[in-house]
Amino acid sequence: MRITRLDIARLRRFEAVSFTPGPGLNLLVGDNGAGKTSVLEAIHLMGYGRSFRGRVRDGLVRQGADALEVFVEWHEGDAGRSRRAGLRHGGQDWQGRLDGVPVAQLGDLCAALAVVTFEPGSHGLVSGGSEPRRRLLDWGLFHVEPDFLRLWRRYARALKQRNALLKTGAGDHQLDAWDQELAEAGEPLTRHRREYLDQLGPRLRDESAELLPAGGLASLEFLPGWRQDELSLLDALLLARERDRAHGFTSIGPHRADWRIAHAGIPGRDALSRGQAKLTTLSLLLAQAGLHAALRHEWPVVLLDDLASELDRHHQQRVLARLLASRAQVFLTGTEIPPAVVTLDAPVDLFHVEQGAIRAEATPSAAT
Repeated sequence: MRITRLDIARLRRFEAVSFTPGPGLNLLVGDNGAGKTSVLEAIHLMGYGRSFRGRVRDGLVRQGADALEVFVEWHEGDAGRSRRAGLRHGGQDWQGRLDGVPVAQLGDLCAALAVVTFEPGSHGLVSGGSEPRRRLLDWGLFHVEPDFLRLWRRYARALKQRNALLKTGAGDHQLDAWDQELAEAGEPLTRHRREYLDQLGPRLRDESAELLPAGGLASLEFLPGWRQDELSLLDALLLARERDRAHGFTSIGPHRADWRIAHAGIPGRDALSRGQAKLTTLSLLLAQAGLHAALRHEWPVVLLDDLASELDRHHQQRVLARLLASRAQVFLTGTEIPPAVVTLDAPVDLFHVEQGAIRAEATPSAAT
């Protein structure tokens, strides 16, 4: 999967800019605040429906504008099939098109372009709350399991209805119907998540052994959101019903699912240093990108925001060499050309970002 064109309008510092990236490593350099990260945000938005720095309404739309617009063209598959998508988003309302056809669900647009992002806040995947970890699992499944998006929507709709009934004190007959709906969607949804995590585990062990060898063997543990080894989801919902009535929301189920990483050489997740948490997260994201490539026969687009400030030169070289060997398309930002890039034996497309413009420049080897 390779982006061939990116147009951005009214997103943060950009009024309107068009960008033609190369097929391999794309290095975006510029001063702090120049807009380098905003370029990655635009790509991430097309893959996730939000920025990695927050929701669209949280400052992504350029000040004074009604809505931002992003248009992207890319090639996918061995045959290099050309695809295109456009999104206009004002923070609340949005309109999207995929291959020239309007889309009714933002998820359908996001499922088309596979993007994996590592940025300064990514270590929260390991050290933060459960929601980003569920999103990571679901992202993987959206792209490789055709039935997952339908199940996810069915479960989310049933959960919303059950919570509304709990708040109004509805009777058992009404709740029975929605408990059944939750169970019929939630059980297979959970099975998909567990199977995906089982596939991700061996790849995480390999990536972690390369980036964090002192951590020892890495393993993943799945927490389904209820005592699945003891109860079906339908029975668990029935047992929790009175408590849920008292609280006004559904307290158990796949929407409370989580997973955690354990390192044989590090006693507990909370014992990870910030640097170890970053390397663990990066190992996880590389493992997920590799699994996607194995299942879909193409690498996702990889975004690396300010990698030089997150990793030392040795780890930068390892990560970039790994990605370039895979022939993934990579977007890397920095305030200057990282020394690790100059030493790479691979072509690099260099772009300078300043004053709302993106300008192609000489390659790092020529520049140095």
